[in-house]
Amino acid sequence: MDYCLLDGEGGRLELAAVPPDGDGLRGFARGVRERFGPVEVRTAIESMNGARFVHDTLERCGWEVEVADAQKVKGLAPLACKTDRIDAWVLAELSRRELVPAIWLPSFEQRAERERARWRLFLVRKRSSLKHRIHAQLLAFGHTCPVADLFGREGRELLARLDFPEPWRGGVLAALAMIDDLDRQIVDIDRELKALGADHPYVPTLMSAPGIAWVLGYTIASEIGDIHRFSTPAKLTGYTGLCPRVYQSGSTDRRGPLTHAGPKYLRWALMEAATHACRHPAYRERYQRNKHRLGRQRGAKVAQVDIARRLAEAIWHMLTRDQPFAPAGATPALAA
Repeated sequence: MDYCLLDGEGGRLELAAVPPDGDGLRGFARGVRERFGPVEVRTAIESMNGARFVHDTLERCGWEVEVADAQKVKGLAPLACKTDRIDAWVLAELSRRELVPAIWLPSFEQRAERERARWRLFLVRKRSSLKHRIHAQLLAFGHTCPVADLFGREGRELLARLDFPEPWRGGVLAALAMIDDLDRQIVDIDRELKALGADHPYVPTLMSAPGIAWVLGYTIASEIGDIHRFSTPAKLTGYTGLCPRVYQSGSTDRRGPLTHAGPKYLRWALMEAATHACRHPAYRERYQRNKHRLGRQRGAKVAQVDIARRLAEAIWHMLTRDQPFAPAGATPALAA
């Protein structure tokens, strides 16, 4: 990992590289202390894979560390020539001038919450992939699926009777065994998340919104972190990445595709909630109006994204006020 050391006046002290592992970073911090004394060190790291590990390691060494948004750094300091060493100098200069466009870093506890929810989603997707593969094998060999649930009791009996040649039969049996194992793991995670969600300050409030049960509530709460870092509902909505790109020049104002700038798991959770919320009395009329206005080809999808954005705005008001879901103009029965 390339680094650049500057003094308080911007003079270059060192320009070299260190191993980005724990021993290398701790040795680097120790060497700086031995060569320059117990001085205060301000550090800026470009956002990248492993930046959080570098941040935590150097922070434990007593340094003040910030992780810079790579896109915003590029906007602040566009360069004709770009190398890792030049990037290191640019970050050091921005840190010296206190101009680092730092990103928010969740605490260890918040990262643990995110990892639990994300791991559950990963297992669910793997289970769905295996189920789709088994259905594909049925079609490939001309077998019908007369049962509603192929992976229930009747479906398992049907699969046991079907005649598959090898190696496809062995693959189907192995996929069934993996599905059973994933089911057990998901049940264990569900039990853990449900217990943790009951004590989370945001989850009970989020569950009052339409389309949000405890799984989505826990996922949304863990991905948002501290709601007070968003000063307005628009800030939270922009963080979700569900807003369209804006192209403006003079009198021209065009909207492009979604930015997808925020955490993808938060977008997934809001879109899942919007699938059910579009049938709720608070959003049904708006969803149907946008759906018919935009046409059959793309109306339903765009209208669902619009409901997801509306949910994000409602979530901001709910969490900042610590109040359950109560849309403006709703009747007491609807607000409940």
